Amino acid sequence: MLAKITSKNQITIPKKIIEKMPGVKHFDIELEDGVVIMKPIRFYDTNLEQIRAKIKKLGLKEDSVAEAIKWAKSKKSEPS
Repeated sequence: MLAKITSKNQITIPKKIIEKMPGVKHFDIELEDGVVIMKPIRFYDTNLEQIRAKIKKLGLKEDSVAEAIKWAKSKKSEPS
C-alpha cells in the first residue's frame, strides 16, 4: 500500500491496516537497514489505589525490592 509523507512529515496509515489494530494510538518507530519499522504500543489504565492496597496487604516496604535483589543474588552464588 502506498502512503505519502505530508509537508509536516506526517504519514496516514492505510485504513485496511489500522482496522486490524483496534485501539492502537501510539507506535514505537525504528529505522533498521533503511526500513521503517512501526510497532504498536498499547497502554493500560492503572489503578494506583489497588496497587497500593496490594502492597500494604503484602507488607512490602520501600526497601523490599532491594532486599529481594540481595536475596536473589545470594542464591545465585550458592552451589546447586
